[in-house]
Amino acid sequence: MPLFEFYCEDCQQNLELLVGRTEKPACPECGSMKMEKLMSVSAGRVSAGGLQMAQSCPPPEAGPCSPRCCRLPQ
Repeated sequence: MPLFEFYCEDCQQNLELLVGRTEKPACPECGSMKMEKLMSVSAGRVSAGGLQMAQSCPPPEAGPCSPRCCRLPQ
């Protein structure tokens, strides 16, 4: 089973859960079904210029991709 990141709207926690791709999990902390699947942060790469964002991340001028944006801080 793949590892997915979720956000619980009721207890406001970010969680990593092993679930099937179509499974809708309940929060293990509070039991809520109000779970939002998050986009996982892609691995960056380190070069002589420092840490670079993975190509799948939006550019900084695009603004946050969601209230809990996956972009690494600059």
